[in-house]
This record gives sequence, C-alpha cells and structure tokens, in this order.
Amino acid sequence: MAERDNRRGRRDDRDENPEFADRLVAINRVSKTVKGGKRFGFAALVVVGDQRGRVGFGKGKAKEVPEAIRKATEQAKRNLIRVPLRDGRTLHHDIEGRHGAGKVVMRTAPEGTGIIAGGPMRAVFEMLGVKDVVSKSTGTQNPYNMIRATLNGLTREASPRQVAARRGKKVADILKKPEAEAPAEATEA
Repeated sequence: MAERDNRRGRRDDRDENPEFADRLVAINRVSKTVKGGKRFGFAALVVVGDQRGRVGFGKGKAKEVPEAIRKATEQAKRNLIRVPLRDGRTLHHDIEGRHGAGKVVMRTAPEGTGIIAGGPMRAVFEMLGVKDVVSKSTGTQNPYNMIRATLNGLTREASPRQVAARRGKKVADILKKPEAEAPAEATEA
C-alpha cells in the first residue's frame, strides 16, 4: 500500500516526521444494522505533537482499528497549531477555552507541579510538551469536545513577545511590574 501511495505522489508521513509523538485518546465502536446482521466500524481520536510547542488532533473512521488510527494521525498532523510556552514547561498566563458544552480552565503552575489534568486534556498537554499545568474541565466529559475546548484556549494564549509586538512596545515594558504609587491624598497634605 505504501508503494501505491508513493506512485500517486503522496508522501508517507510516518517516515518523514519521526519527531511527532501520538497518543490514542478514544476509540469508539459503532454498528450499522443491515439485512444480514450488524456491520461494525471504529472511530479513533488521536492527539499528535512534537513536545516542543506544536499539537493537533484528528479523528478517523474505518472498518478496522489500525486504519482508523492511521487516518486520525494523518488528520492530526495536518491540523497542528503552535503554542508559545514559558521556559518550555508551562503556559504564559491563565486561559479558558470553550467548545459547545465543553469548558476548560488552564492555569500556569510553578516548577515541579506536574500535569494536573483529566484524560483528554492530559494527552494534549503531554504532546504539547507542557510539564507544569493545573487544569479543570467543566461542562462535558465528551473527549472530542474537551480536546476542542482545550485547543480553543491554547490558540488564544499570547506570549509577552506577541503582546509587545501588537502594542508596539518592548518586551521589558510588558513584563515590568507596575510600581506601587503613593496615595494622592498623602502627597497633597
């Protein structure tokens, strides 16, 4: 099969992109009732990432499990997003993500905290390369919507460099803590 795909001009992503890791999140068996009985099919949900700031998810359906996983992995590699990480280990700021009934809250965490997240969200963070994060999913337990809500929040994360470029300032001005000002009443008296 790989030969036939190469003759058509398609490339085999497994050989070209060995740096991507993938995680099978969910597999669902579905059946279709036909005249002779039931026909079973499988749907797979896969998260793919390079563990250095890029992550994506895909879903695939087929009559056999390995084919469904392969289709999902290929789709995930086509839908990668880049997420800026602080020190390569955590998020820059707290974020919320939504998709349908899925709501997730992701918070930055100090070093050594680890990944505190449930099933599908944990897979996204591990493939993204996040080492320290605290997250909570409210609203749904559907893995598809949880992953979409997580990626929705991660796409809205901004690094200090991006904020500085958008505002036309320097990164040092963005990161500088506002100095405590003396109360105006004390200086007038």
